[in-house]
Amino acid sequence: MKQQILIIGAGFGGMWSALSAVRLLDRHQRLDIAVTVLAPQAELRVRPRFYEADLATTVAPLGPLFDAVGVRFMQGCATRIDSAARRVSYRDASGNNAHLPYDRLILASGSQVSRPPVAGIDRFTFDVDSLESAQKLDAHLQSLRQQPDSPARNTVVVVGGGFTGIETAMEMPARLRAILGEQTDIRVIVIDMAKQIGGAMGQEIATVVAQASDQLSLTWKLGSPVTQVEADAVVLDNGERIAASTVIWAVGVQASPLTQQITGERDLHGRLHVDRNLKVLGQDAIYATGDTAYAAVDDAGNHALMTCQHAIALGRSAGNNAAADLLGVAPIPYSQPKYVTCLDLGAWGAVYTEGWERKVVLTGQEGKALKTQINTEWIYPPAAERDTALAAADPLIPVVA
Repeated sequence: MKQQILIIGAGFGGMWSALSAVRLLDRHQRLDIAVTVLAPQAELRVRPRFYEADLATTVAPLGPLFDAVGVRFMQGCATRIDSAARRVSYRDASGNNAHLPYDRLILASGSQVSRPPVAGIDRFTFDVDSLESAQKLDAHLQSLRQQPDSPARNTVVVVGGGFTGIETAMEMPARLRAILGEQTDIRVIVIDMAKQIGGAMGQEIATVVAQASDQLSLTWKLGSPVTQVEADAVVLDNGERIAASTVIWAVGVQASPLTQQITGERDLHGRLHVDRNLKVLGQDAIYATGDTAYAAVDDAGNHALMTCQHAIALGRSAGNNAAADLLGVAPIPYSQPKYVTCLDLGAWGAVYTEGWERKVVLTGQEGKALKTQINTEWIYPPAAERDTALAAADPLIPVVA
């Protein structure tokens, strides 16, 4: 009976884990170890693009790729991890309960938007956390043209001034005008706890965000959190009430709830602490990757962020090292010392930075051209050709050169 490397999740971390594990097994000509991916769909949903208006190209099928490299795909949602029995329970596409054994488990089940106990948040807010929620937001925006002209209809409030909140807000002026008309008096308001516009991004990049906000007529409300969301308004803790039919929640993310089923230390986002090979501390057979892993990227105290940039490299390392563990060969410690950001600023352009201090390198349309290349080419799966795909899964290939 074959040994099993089981991967939960088909996002960036899960997909690259599968390819990297097969790559190492292929190099050692081992056919007695199988690689299985358990996920709701055999597709990569390109979450970093869900703030965009056109969602048609934000899903990449993985079936042909998995077939080409010999990865078995099981459609279903993991419900329970039994680390003692080395077994994962799941619910299949028909709603039936089933189980999968594993010799090594890679948890790549991602993260989800944080939803604190704010009155009305579940009833009256949208988000861009999943394909379904992004589609729901788009349908709502399209429906605004059927509503009578009013300040609430013409206003979008984005709660959260981090990466996702900024990119979502910067797209909104163009999206609203395309739906409601160029002459409509629209308002896009960002509510953030920071003391300055884009404060969570660092001083240098914050200056650029402020410039773009001014040109696109975005309004920022700083230092006062939302206490209540209503059908046509948000209320701040300073008593201010903002009329808005569209409220988008973008205040941070939490690691998949499946992390809670694994004994181990977690960070404030629920990510499992892992060693340099991405094995969960205190576990013999479980690895964490992508947004479920709290992993050091260098020896200077920096840790991976919950972004596709880090998930790609984390996946390549986790798959390789889980396979290496079964093969009895040396792992390749995870390392990702170079960090960059490329923040989409809507019609203004984009800003590209390098280093953990986020030194601005490109802005405006130069930055936009790079952002477009990243979003439409770099983060997509490799071609469904065995040699090409496996070569791309080498954990020593830097995601950012």
